[in-house]
Amino acid sequence: MATASTAGGMAAARTPVRTAALAVSIVFVLVGILGFIPGITTNYGDMAFAGHHSDAHLLGIFQVSILHNIVHLLFGLVGLALARTSEGARAFLIGGGAIYLVLWLYGLIVGQDSSANFVPLNTADDWLHLLLGLGMIALGLLLTRRRSAVADR
Repeated sequence: MATASTAGGMAAARTPVRTAALAVSIVFVLVGILGFIPGITTNYGDMAFAGHHSDAHLLGIFQVSILHNIVHLLFGLVGLALARTSEGARAFLIGGGAIYLVLWLYGLIVGQDSSANFVPLNTADDWLHLLLGLGMIALGLLLTRRRSAVADR
């Protein structure tokens, strides 16, 4: 039976962790694109390149800027590349989740009106980052647990 090969010449099975990383990555790419679409992003004309003065909001909720949208796009593209292997997918989910937990803490510490809030982040972003961080780490860990010897019999 013939199998499709990847660029490396070897077929890699689509494991649950790869599927999860692929799904998460696609969502990040879509969010990055949607951030550049007027109507889906409210106050689109008030979007700044970076900084807390950007008044654009994705879905009318999450404060975004050009930089914020680019970060989502790049994060998603990195995830797509890493989702090609189970090890890469796990690293993306756990490492990316850790990055989002750091962003959550950063958002809580700097506050919305600080010049250090360069991404920009608002309260909705902060809590979404917490959920993303915990969810991505959970997926990375739970989908790569080793089955017990009893389960293998």
